[in-house]
Amino acid sequence: MDNEHQFIQQLTHPATKEAAYKELLTLYKERLYWHIRHIVKSHDDADDVLQNTFIKVYKNLDNFKGDSKLFSWMYRIATNESLTHLNKNAKRLKFSSEELQQNVINNLKADVYFEGDDIQLKLQKAIATLPEKQQIVFNMRYFQDIKYKDMSDILETSEGALKASYHIAAKKIETYLKQD
Repeated sequence: MDNEHQFIQQLTHPATKEAAYKELLTLYKERLYWHIRHIVKSHDDADDVLQNTFIKVYKNLDNFKGDSKLFSWMYRIATNESLTHLNKNAKRLKFSSEELQQNVINNLKADVYFEGDDIQLKLQKAIATLPEKQQIVFNMRYFQDIKYKDMSDILETSEGALKASYHIAAKKIETYLKQD
């Protein structure tokens, strides 16, 4: 998408909205799925959250102000939807966020869509020990190679804070992997 402004106009114009939205799905569905999947861990949950994310994007396209990149705005929605989903599940199951994370990680090996080996499982367990924000920052940087500037737009936090968060998360994960 060379001209994001033009694409946004297509997304908000009644005559071109449907075709542009289909293109938007094609462009971002996989990237957003993996972003969500790294937060919620489960394939089925990621599919549900992805669907909710795209529904929200569709309903709110007319409200998009263009203050950030379209992809940053959609990632912010996906992140918020993922966290809301986790909090609802924790509340429904009467778990703390940490207990829910452990439960999800414990079920990860049984997930037919989890293609990782024991090392990947161990890494996921290490990530699950991090505070929520560090998990998100680590996942976005490590797995998706999102630039700090883009992360800053998505998470509405300074680049410096994100770099520090990633560095601390990486050290904690390294320590976890060495001792376990």
